[in-house]
Amino acid sequence: MTQLHTPKASRNQETGRLSFMGSVSRPRRPSCRAGGAGPAADASPAASTGRAGTFSSVSAFLSPTNRVTALLVTSALTLTLSLSLAAPAAHADEKPRNEKEQQKDAEGKKDRKEIPEPPSRMATVGGARLGQPGTQVDLGSGAPVLPMKLSARSWIVADAESGDVLAAHNAHWPLAPASTLKMLFADALMPKFPKTLSHKVEPSDLAGIGPGSSLVGIKEEQTYTVHDLWRGVFLKSGNDAVRVLAAMNGGLPRTVADMQAHAEELQALDTKVVSPDGYDAPGQVSSAYDLTLIARSGLQKKDFREYSATLRAQFPGEALKPKKGEKPKKRPTFEIQNTNRLLGGAPGLKPYRGIAGVKNGNTTRAGTTFTGVAERDGKVLLVTVMNPSSDEPHAVYQETARLLDWGFASHGKVKPVGRLVPPRSVDTARGEQGPDSPARSGTGGSAGAAAQQGDGRKVAAEQPSGGMGTALAITGGVLVVLAAGVFLINRRWPARGRR
Repeated sequence: MTQLHTPKASRNQETGRLSFMGSVSRPRRPSCRAGGAGPAADASPAASTGRAGTFSSVSAFLSPTNRVTALLVTSALTLTLSLSLAAPAAHADEKPRNEKEQQKDAEGKKDRKEIPEPPSRMATVGGARLGQPGTQVDLGSGAPVLPMKLSARSWIVADAESGDVLAAHNAHWPLAPASTLKMLFADALMPKFPKTLSHKVEPSDLAGIGPGSSLVGIKEEQTYTVHDLWRGVFLKSGNDAVRVLAAMNGGLPRTVADMQAHAEELQALDTKVVSPDGYDAPGQVSSAYDLTLIARSGLQKKDFREYSATLRAQFPGEALKPKKGEKPKKRPTFEIQNTNRLLGGAPGLKPYRGIAGVKNGNTTRAGTTFTGVAERDGKVLLVTVMNPSSDEPHAVYQETARLLDWGFASHGKVKPVGRLVPPRSVDTARGEQGPDSPARSGTGGSAGAAAQQGDGRKVAAEQPSGGMGTALAITGGVLVVLAAGVFLINRRWPARGRR
């Protein structure tokens, strides 16, 4: 595929145009470390202060071998008991709580219950570590630490050209995508219609738009070009523009099917499409990983890049019929501006240097979501942030900017924790993916893939938890030493019958 370049956007003229990557049809296979151990548990040895006389009775008739063995067993059991007593109970308070403190604890627990936890196992497309909950990053020498102010449920930082995932947090958590799903809509439908094609809007085209939807201002019985409609989709996130393009595509059911098929082709297997405009709908989800894959695919298209990087444009207004005897008047227009605040800025938020798209979203169920692409010093990064919980103004953009800053500063100083996979047909052609691979099986294949790629979560999940678990683990080690000690004792102090 011919390498394309994005025209300069009005906000980005000072940073140069986006010299974007070649087609994902010819990806560079990055060296990706799959799996990896999570952070080690903080274990501090407890002081052994067993009560006197607990194990004080040892028979005087034991042989030297048996006396030493008994002493070793006594030490092991004493250590086990002391550790289990010293370790805090899993659900017990250290001291009695008064009524006020108990009420405060109950309210805190209630608040914590309202914040959902990521699935313990997620899809492993792109690498086993991306299926693990929590933050995944491998900092190398000189790499800066991740930003502190990150509250999003899920996020990802990736090199748009190589596909390396530099860091991620719950990358495959299926969450409501809001209008970032319009990236998939555009990537699937944009090649179908020439920009100059015109369409007269029928009342049925706009039927069923959800209340509170973002609209660009399309009117019935008015004619718009495809170029106008895509501007409405990208700049104003207009659900009315999406509905008109979907009608041109044969209707909502066909459009949803086309989007779902395209998501599967891209191996965006966390994504379930219900409403093409991203409006909240039961069962409609995507993930930070999938949205990043989708954005990377869309950015291969010149028009996609141009629309997502456009800060402002003129949109056709309502053409009024001339009165009898009057000459037809020129159709009025009005200005629309991109709702991507990293492009245009906002009070308390500066435009991000080097930003070149892509798409933002905001619904009740999804919260705020955003996928952005930026270029600095020849490096191109993609960042997706989903549903920050921070009360900070413009939190989704602030956290995106911090992750972009971190990504540019750490480029070449971190080991990839995964990769953005190429489309399914490309993998099949190159023989990189089999029909039963994790990328093909999605969530359903994550367990086997995790086992094959060294996923350590299963082992961790099966280990005992709490203080008793720690004590038992240490006791097991002591008993191993005990067995070795008995063996050595028997060699040095053989039984009398063997002399």
